[in-house]
Amino acid sequence: MKPSYQPLFETFTLGQGLRLKNRIVLAPMTNFASNEDGTVSEAELQYYARRSGGAGMVITACTYVTENGKGFPGEFAAHTDEMIPSLRSLADTIKGKGAKAILQIFHVGRNLAPGFVPDGDVVSASAVPTEENPGLTPRALTDEEIVSIIRDFGETTRRAIEAGYDGVEIHGANGYLIHQFFSPHSNRREDRWGGDVHGRLAFPLAVLREVKRVAAEHAKQPFIVGYRFSPEEAETPGITMEDTFVLIDALTGEGLDYLHVSLMDYRSEPRRGADASKTRLEWLQERIGGKVPLIGVGSIHRPEEAVEVLEKGVPLVAVGRELIMEPDWVEKIESGREAEIRTTLSRSAQQELVVPDGLWQAIMNAPGWFPVED
Repeated sequence: MKPSYQPLFETFTLGQGLRLKNRIVLAPMTNFASNEDGTVSEAELQYYARRSGGAGMVITACTYVTENGKGFPGEFAAHTDEMIPSLRSLADTIKGKGAKAILQIFHVGRNLAPGFVPDGDVVSASAVPTEENPGLTPRALTDEEIVSIIRDFGETTRRAIEAGYDGVEIHGANGYLIHQFFSPHSNRREDRWGGDVHGRLAFPLAVLREVKRVAAEHAKQPFIVGYRFSPEEAETPGITMEDTFVLIDALTGEGLDYLHVSLMDYRSEPRRGADASKTRLEWLQERIGGKVPLIGVGSIHRPEEAVEVLEKGVPLVAVGRELIMEPDWVEKIESGREAEIRTTLSRSAQQELVVPDGLWQAIMNAPGWFPVED
């Protein structure tokens, strides 16, 4: 291994003792491969097994905490105790390869595949449609329903503990329900769950506190609670970097084990709320100030790019699309074979790479998402 890559393979400890063997995280990525009944499929287990040998930590694709929180086909479930054996099969697969297993938990809210929610009852913070789907207006959740969903996040955390996960990641990014409550675009409420930027924090913080309460009550060993967030929205009104600084300040004050930014490119610059003298990732790391570990992500393909993220003071690096194209990415860097790393996707390589049919079709039908070659 090149000496310059050594920082990627230093150990790191999260929380009160969860030791990661290196600084590399498998990013959470939807794979559209679960069984019809919401259980984890054999194809999913094979997919994760193929990618869990190198990374120090694996964050699963998102799983839904309530029946009407499911957002797309082939998404595995965690909303009932009947799903615990299914959840355990995935945790065992990941941990059996040497990585720590983190279950990402979410509710889709309004940002879902059309016609996918039972009875068509699409819900959100407010009755505001997305700009991408203006014909679908969600129903604003009642206070009672909001409180129930908060409890559901806690119950899913308990299931994650019983299934053997090392932690959960609260999915507050990418336009899903928690994100919707924080966003001035989707949250127009005037009750205790809305208002100014501090009022819009009420739901995210309530979810976090419930998850932490359940973890403290049920976990018998170190159990990690992380939170993923999107730093900006394109919509007006929408989340700005200034809003996100308020979010970060609030989250770090709650004793989180890590924050995980959602970015398409770690080099991207702010739109609003901070100037372009620094990248978003640099602004975020500066604001966090080392109080909570940050996971950086976004278009990291070569090892030198991952090292660059660490050099910015960010302690952990998540790799997503690259680990689909090159499942042995970590191992090849560690053994000095980085010249063999694949950074494009061959149309004939599905079986070799162990990619489920649903994910493969999604990749092939989305030009520009992956660098696909014939």
